[in-house]
Amino acid sequence: MYFITFSVPVPMLLQLVRGVSNSVDASGTCHCVVHLPNNSVLLQQLEQLQSMARELISQYEQELFRASEYARATEDQENQALEMSHTQEIRNPSAIVSLHETPGFDLLFLQLEGAQKLATQLKTKGGVGWAAGGAAGLLHQLQDQVTNASLTLKLLADTNQHSFGALQQEVDVLHGQLNECEREKEQEQASRNPGPPLPPGSCAHGGLQKVSRPLVLQLNWRGLSHKAGAWGRDSAPGSDSPLYWVAPLRADGRYFDYYNLHKSYNDLVMMKNYEQWKIGYGDGSGNTVYKNFMYFNYYGTNDMAMVNLSSNTLVLRRPLPGATYDNRFSYAGVPWKDLDFAGDEKGLWVLYATEESKGNLVVSRLNESTLEVEKSWHTSQYKPALSGAFMACGVLYALRSLSTRQEEIFYINCLFNPSHMNVCTCTHTHSHTQN
Repeated sequence: MYFITFSVPVPMLLQLVRGVSNSVDASGTCHCVVHLPNNSVLLQQLEQLQSMARELISQYEQELFRASEYARATEDQENQALEMSHTQEIRNPSAIVSLHETPGFDLLFLQLEGAQKLATQLKTKGGVGWAAGGAAGLLHQLQDQVTNASLTLKLLADTNQHSFGALQQEVDVLHGQLNECEREKEQEQASRNPGPPLPPGSCAHGGLQKVSRPLVLQLNWRGLSHKAGAWGRDSAPGSDSPLYWVAPLRADGRYFDYYNLHKSYNDLVMMKNYEQWKIGYGDGSGNTVYKNFMYFNYYGTNDMAMVNLSSNTLVLRRPLPGATYDNRFSYAGVPWKDLDFAGDEKGLWVLYATEESKGNLVVSRLNESTLEVEKSWHTSQYKPALSGAFMACGVLYALRSLSTRQEEIFYINCLFNPSHMNVCTCTHTHSHTQN
């Protein structure tokens, strides 16, 4: 007669020793009295089987616990990645990594495979008698849990891979549209200029021929609440500088305090490789960059300000004689744009209104170094009735809104040759938001 103590779950043990007298103590340990032949070899085999069962069950539970922990960790990492994707630098599709390629994901797959192998070993080493008893139910239950975990993991991987594929497809479509736009632009330029291309800064093209549809690149880095502002590149003719700038206004649509400088157009689109500078005294979105200097309206005054972009240093501040400010005569639908700076092939300009002009648009050419007014032109166009204006080759182009979805270039003033002044019917559509 032998007294054997098993530290295995009670339901399983009761199935194994069904019909054998037994008792369960306060700690849940089952004590059974088993009558066996007086055979030491058989007893040793039984003890080995008991030891092996304990070891395999312990290992199996450890591996299953590890798999659960890795599953939770992977889910947390995916949630964090989804949250960061809304705020991180855009959004370079080549930087997106599939879950299949992450070390934690591969390790989790290996852990689940190890758990399945342990289950198979437990089944094989336990023998037919073991599988026929109550342990078989526990074993099948654990195997089902591992299988479900494997299926969940595979579904997560497939979903991630599908999302990545959809995003990559969208990026490919956008690249295709961009290439198509570039081809159309080249074809239009070739049709207008059958001869050799004009050098940068040349005005021999005969004036503005056509306006393309608007191209929306992205939101600025300060978010949805900062809807107004300005951006561009150095407008000086023949400038070889690849520098691009972005200057969003605060949420109030007036105060200009920060700007970003990007080293290339691609960096601008991808929001990378930039320098961020603080000014803290700009007013409105009428600023421009000309020969590596930014020109803008100094806050709360009719002063013109000039900042060196290489050092973010305020170089000069000078009042513009007679110019109104504090939103006195801004454009329609574009508040706080009292001084509207522009640079083109003929120099540096500022567009504004005065009390003497009764709100009509005045155009002045500035000395780019001293900000002195070299010459001024008075127009018959009431500035608050315009939706905007710009300069190209010394020609003033004024715009007005036709609807919430369309505006037109309706007025052209050839400042250096007034006899060429005329009215243009060239129209183009644009989005409702105006900067």
